[in-house]
Amino acid sequence: MPDKDPDNCSQLDEPARSYCEGDTGGDGGGAGGGITDGAVTSVKELADSLIKHITQQLAPGKTWAPEKADSGLYGPFQWLGQHLAIAIFICVIVVCALTAWQGTPRLRQMGASTGWALVAVAGMASIPGAVMLLNKAVSTAFQVSFNSDESTLFGVISRDLDKGADAYNPLGLLIIIAVLVVALAFSTLVFMTRQLGILVFVCMAPLVLASLARGGDTSAVRAWAGRLLGLMFAPFALLLVAPFVQFAKGSLVVDAVLLVAADALMLRMIFHGVPYIGPRVAGAARALVESRTDHPLARAVVRAGAPTVYEQENIPRGPRTVDTPGRAASQDGGVLLAAYGIKQQQRPGHLTAASMVAKVHHEAPRRAQAAQARREAWAAASQQVSNPRAGGPTPAPAPNGPAPQPAPPAGPGTAPAPRPSGPTRPNTP
Repeated sequence: MPDKDPDNCSQLDEPARSYCEGDTGGDGGGAGGGITDGAVTSVKELADSLIKHITQQLAPGKTWAPEKADSGLYGPFQWLGQHLAIAIFICVIVVCALTAWQGTPRLRQMGASTGWALVAVAGMASIPGAVMLLNKAVSTAFQVSFNSDESTLFGVISRDLDKGADAYNPLGLLIIIAVLVVALAFSTLVFMTRQLGILVFVCMAPLVLASLARGGDTSAVRAWAGRLLGLMFAPFALLLVAPFVQFAKGSLVVDAVLLVAADALMLRMIFHGVPYIGPRVAGAARALVESRTDHPLARAVVRAGAPTVYEQENIPRGPRTVDTPGRAASQDGGVLLAAYGIKQQQRPGHLTAASMVAKVHHEAPRRAQAAQARREAWAAASQQVSNPRAGGPTPAPAPNGPAPQPAPPAGPGTAPAPRPSGPTRPNTP
């Protein structure tokens, strides 16, 4: 009988037995103890799963770029780049041969072009493998730094889910889950941007490296390498939050605040680090958030991540400016064409329509103040000029000199004295 068995739960079948054991175990927290513990465990598993997916998207082990130089995607670009490098090399040889009477300088140019052409052709075959190895190294370093060390943001969140002061607080768990979902959305955006950017820059590699055949012009290669390395090492921008993680130990709410700051940092990284589509994506994300919510904290976060800028190249004052996507593409294209010896016409530094309206509204107070000061200065200057002619107050006499004689009034019958045409000579006695 159940009343004679000291362990009444053993007489029940599953899942009632598990529910009974959760009810009677440990602290004896009543009938809801088993359900609460199961919900907390499910929430922790969901949080760990979100952290795992965020880490995998920020630094994936594989990229969409080709792994080998003979792939079907990279092969046509490599063929075009090699033939372009050979054509540039032949043109340099022909120019050197036609001007061989100049002697050593032309021979040096021909030798430099030969060496750089070989370097370019060899680099075209090694770029895919080098990008894959660098991506694996960056991914491994990122995952090790975020998983092995407990002082990192995700490590502290995982530990606080088990041993934090509010580990069993439903509100804290709800906040951290919501923030992790937002962080997952941002990490998806970073993943798509990085993968597409790396793919585009790897496929552009043969065309950029072909410019080396023209006497070793490395300007286009340096611009291309800087953008590619910026895309590869972009996830390490989140490590800037690591020094502040020590203040968040034991509190899921503070962890959520730091994770929101990391989201803003990710958005700023997209805004500054990713070329062309970064400003537009960040601006679209800010406009979407501001149109859907009026919460001041959410608006402050998106404004910190995507600040208001004028899409103009140079301006001496006011908010800072960035290049428009079209202007940035034109500048990079100009660098590449300059590496091939082609000069590109500079684009005029004009504003977009939205930036022009924002600029006018921003500078309206300063323009009104300057116009008022200009009017006051003109009024004061005209008053000083018109006072002697209108019979105004005469200036005070000098302490040791004769009093100044007032000028006779100009009547209708008197003509003004003619000006001397040349320097006057003093009267001799």
